[in-house]
Amino acid sequence: MALTNTDRAYGGVTKTFHWLTALLIFTAFPLGILAHDAPFDTSDELTRKALLFSLHKTVGVMAFFTALLRILWALTQKRPGLLNSEHRLEAFAAETAHWVLYGCMLLVPLTGWIHHAAAEGFAPIWWPFGQALPFIPKDAQLSAIFGSIHTTLTPVLALTILAHIGGALKHAIIDKDHTLRRMMPGLSDAPTPPAQKHSRLPFLAALGIWALAMTIGVLDAPKAEQTQQAALAEVSSEWTVQDGEIALTIRQFGSDVRGSFADWTADIAFNETATDGKHGSAEVQIAIGSLSLGSVTQQAMGPDFFDATTFPTATFSAELLAGDSGHMAQGTLTVKGATVPVSFPYELTIEGDTATVSAQTTLNRQDFNVGQSMPDESSLGFAVIIDINFTAKR
Repeated sequence: MALTNTDRAYGGVTKTFHWLTALLIFTAFPLGILAHDAPFDTSDELTRKALLFSLHKTVGVMAFFTALLRILWALTQKRPGLLNSEHRLEAFAAETAHWVLYGCMLLVPLTGWIHHAAAEGFAPIWWPFGQALPFIPKDAQLSAIFGSIHTTLTPVLALTILAHIGGALKHAIIDKDHTLRRMMPGLSDAPTPPAQKHSRLPFLAALGIWALAMTIGVLDAPKAEQTQQAALAEVSSEWTVQDGEIALTIRQFGSDVRGSFADWTADIAFNETATDGKHGSAEVQIAIGSLSLGSVTQQAMGPDFFDATTFPTATFSAELLAGDSGHMAQGTLTVKGATVPVSFPYELTIEGDTATVSAQTTLNRQDFNVGQSMPDESSLGFAVIIDINFTAKR
């Protein structure tokens, strides 16, 4: 069997790409369905769901690169002509299906990959390069859009594959020609196809199908979910926060997931000159429901985690002390009804009436009864890294 294509038959490389692509697609489909339908109410169920999604995504990335190599190879090869080109409508349908299939083999895994790359957390891809893509920011709405396009294109790919299989069986059983045998392993005794002209219409038809499916996906994309959050009262503070963030980073299934709180207030009293080792005090109120934590935001709001409905706010009350080598905040943090002593150093720069603050500390989620159904770190790490950065005006 020749490695390259001829006018009559496909070569060994093309056949290998064809069947390998089919194997990967037929593996990714059931994994995706099982992952989507799997429950995640308990730690074991969540771990199983994440495992299925990781398998699905990893196989999907393999399918993307295999399809890409297959198409690049096809561009260098002769393409055996249709054996029934005189049946114009059937030939048009076959060529259109091939174009739709080629496009979907790239677009379905690629849109799924972008959906993953734009999201924070849950079910990592098991490739060292798989978690991020160039020019794709972490953005919940962008992730939702490409997830919707992925969902819309998937049945197009499935239906096209079924049509492709149906056409191949028709050729083998009804027409009894060599169309299917040309793609089977081994030598082919297929006849030389009749002379034929290739029109651009099948490609244009496929382009229309891709565009329609992707447009439906964009229009059908859900808006990023907003959790009902507590309304925080405005504070009258000696220092008024102008901009900044309170962010957290967790470790889920071996990958870092970063999020931040959109709504928080700070009542800060601070004097550059310390009295009895104290510069002042701070009280920070945080609306738990304003947390954005990528694909696990809604899960984080649930009873086993922050329980945002029962405990809508978190409070940090601290004295601002003069440390040996800088500044120290020493106080208590109340989350989910648990009050825990918390102390951490912070960097402070004051220029005139503008202060810039930066701090990082690490908490243990178990101290606040968060994630009690996950008693080990196999799916969710104990450590929660808190980053605080803001600018305030006197």
